[in-house]
Amino acid sequence: MQAKLSTRPSVRRCAVSGALGLSLLGAGLPTAVARESGPDLSRFYDQRVTWAACEGMEMPKDLQCGKVTVPLDYARPGGQTLDLALARYRATGDSRGSVLLNFGGPGGSGVSELAAGGKDFMHLTNGYDVVSFDPRGIGRSSPVTCGPATMKIIEATGGDQPVTDPEDVLGRLREAAAECAKFSGPVLHHMGTVDAARDMDVMRSALGDRHLNYLGFSYGTRLGAVYAARFPDNVGRVVLDGVDTLTEPLAEQGLAGARGQQTALENFLDWCVEDIACPFGQDARAAREQVGRIVASLDSDPVPSAFGEPFSGQDMVGAMGQALYSRDLWPSLERAVAQLLEDGDTRGLEGFSSGGVTFPVRSGPDAASRARGPAGAGLTDEEDIPLDNLPAALMAVNCADDPDRPAAAEVAGSLDRLRARYEEVSPVFGRYRLTQVLMCHGRPAGTDYIREDVKDVDTARMLLVGTRGDPATPYRWTTETAKRLGSSAVVLDNRGEGHTGYASSECVHRKVDDFLLYGSLPPDGSSCGPEDPSGEAG
Repeated sequence: MQAKLSTRPSVRRCAVSGALGLSLLGAGLPTAVARESGPDLSRFYDQRVTWAACEGMEMPKDLQCGKVTVPLDYARPGGQTLDLALARYRATGDSRGSVLLNFGGPGGSGVSELAAGGKDFMHLTNGYDVVSFDPRGIGRSSPVTCGPATMKIIEATGGDQPVTDPEDVLGRLREAAAECAKFSGPVLHHMGTVDAARDMDVMRSALGDRHLNYLGFSYGTRLGAVYAARFPDNVGRVVLDGVDTLTEPLAEQGLAGARGQQTALENFLDWCVEDIACPFGQDARAAREQVGRIVASLDSDPVPSAFGEPFSGQDMVGAMGQALYSRDLWPSLERAVAQLLEDGDTRGLEGFSSGGVTFPVRSGPDAASRARGPAGAGLTDEEDIPLDNLPAALMAVNCADDPDRPAAAEVAGSLDRLRARYEEVSPVFGRYRLTQVLMCHGRPAGTDYIREDVKDVDTARMLLVGTRGDPATPYRWTTETAKRLGSSAVVLDNRGEGHTGYASSECVHRKVDDFLLYGSLPPDGSSCGPEDPSGEAG
C-alpha cells in the first residue's frame, strides 16, 4: 500500500521493482532447495550469515546483526553486488529455523523496526530465530535518496495549494526524477518487489532454511505474494497481514486510501466527542465540519512548526493519517490537536509524521555519496542514511511495481476528474492522496509481472489477515487477493479497527503464532471479534 510523502521524513515508520526479464517463474523445480535456471547464482546461495552484536546505542543487547550479499542485477550475477542488512533475535530453545519479517512501507527499515518493536514477536522465538532485514535501497542496504529533489517533489505535487498547472507540475517531476536517479546511483534501477523477492530467497538459503517462513505486514504482503509466485516450492508457513492489492493502479490505490482514512477519521471523531476534553466539541457532525475548516485555515495561513517551518493544513492531514492507523493512538491524537488549537503547538502532530523526531531533510551530493558508495562497498553507516530515504524508497518501489505511465497530456486532461473523485470519497484526505497519481511521472515504466502473473499459486497454504476497519488496506483487498492467489489462500476476518491485526488483536496474534509455530491453520473465513477495552476479543 502506498503511503503519502511527508515533508518531514521519518527515521522509523511502519504501519507500522525494477524492469524484469521474460523468464520469471522456474518451471518444475524438483526440490525446495533447487537453484534457478539461468545465470549461476551459486556463490550467493552458498553463503552463510555471520552474526554479531548489533552496534548502536539504541540496539537491544540480545539483538544480533549480520548481512547477506546479493547481485545488483540478477541477470548479471558476475557484476556489482549489494550487501543487505539483517537482524535477528535467536530462538530461546531448539530452533526449527527462521521466520522472516517485513514491516511494510515500502521503504521501512526492518532492522530498526525489529530493534524498536521486537517484544511483539518474542513468542515466536519459542521455535524460530526471528529475522528482519533492510531491503535493497533502504536503511543500511545501499539507501536511495533524491537529495534536494525530495522537497521539489513535495512542492510540485501541491504542497499547501491544489495543483492548478498540471503541465508545470509534470515538468518539475521529470526533472526531479532525473535528480533521484543521479543521487541514488545504480541501485535505483534494480529496486522493486520482484528483486526484493529474489533477495529473500537468497536470504532463506543463507539462513540455512529449506523453506521460507514469513510474516509480512501491509506492503510486506505484496512482497510475500510475489515470493510465493516466484518460488512456489520454497514456501513454508506464510502469513500476510493487512493485505495489499496486486492489481489496482496507483490512482485506485490512492482512492482506497483516502476512503479508508476518511472512515477512520469519522470513527475517531465519534469516539472523541464522547470525551468532555475533545477539542472538536461534543457533536460529531459539527466536529467533522470543524476539521475541514481547520485544515483550510492552516493551508491559507500556516503556523510555525517547532523548527520554524510553516505547518500547513496538509501537514495536519498527513499527521492525522498516520495517527489513524491505530486506535491506540487516538488519545494521543486528541491531545495533539488540542495542543495545536489551544496553544498553536504543532509538536504533537509533527511527532506522528516523523516517528517522534522532527528535523530538516539532510541532502546534497556529499550526503548522498556517503550513503550510497560504490556497489559492493558494504553496509551503509547508520549516521549516513539519508533522511529522505523512506519517501525516496517508497516512490522507487511503487513506481517499479507499476507498469502504467500515461502521457503527460493524458494525466493533465484527467486531473480535474480525478480531483473530483478523490474529494468526493474524502473531503479531508482527498487532495492529500491525489498526488499519488503523479509520483511516477518521469520514471521508467515498471514491471507488469505482479499484475499479470502473481495468481493461482501452487504453494503450501498461506494465512491472509484482513481487518474490517483498516484505513490503509481495505478488507476487500484481502478477499480479492485471496481469490487471485487461489486455493492456497486462507482468510482470517479481523472485525476490528486499525492497520493490520497482529499488534491490535489478541485473537489475531494468537492464531498467527499458532500457525507459524505449530502449523495450526484456522478455517477459511473464520473471524476474530473486535477487542473490548480489557483486550479480550468480543
